Amino acid sequence: MSVIPSADSPEEPQTVAAVLDELAVLAVRRLSVQGDLSLTAATTLSYLHRNGPQRLSVLAARQAVTQPSMTQLVQRLEREGLVRRAVDDLDGRAVRVSVTDAGRALLAERRRRRRERLTEMLGTLSPGELRELTRVAGEFLPLLLRLLEGTADE
Repeated sequence: MSVIPSADSPEEPQTVAAVLDELAVLAVRRLSVQGDLSLTAATTLSYLHRNGPQRLSVLAARQAVTQPSMTQLVQRLEREGLVRRAVDDLDGRAVRVSVTDAGRALLAERRRRRRERLTEMLGTLSPGELRELTRVAGEFLPLLLRLLEGTADE
């Protein structure tokens, strides 16, 4: 189902919410690479990259998963060399997780691949369509960033 507001339709929050939801779903579906990291793994790595080492309990809460599920994810990411675990200096019973150089490199590669794919897709637009999309995106991004401030993980 496509929800595209017309110039004549009222700008109701439900309509905008539906458009943003569809945009998010399409972006994830169209820009994900088969066999890539799961969304939870990718957002966990990205969160660690942006915020530094974190306790497992914080990561589980941020991703809305159970602590045992996050422990399994972190163990898998650690086996793949993307994160490392260390005892928390403030609480020897707790574990802090940090992203490795390999994890940072993987995030950079994923970003590069997404932007490459988007560039290919944009190449299918006419020059006029590309100019219009560029104009709209320049207005849209600051609003979206303000809307999502403090809630986005990637």
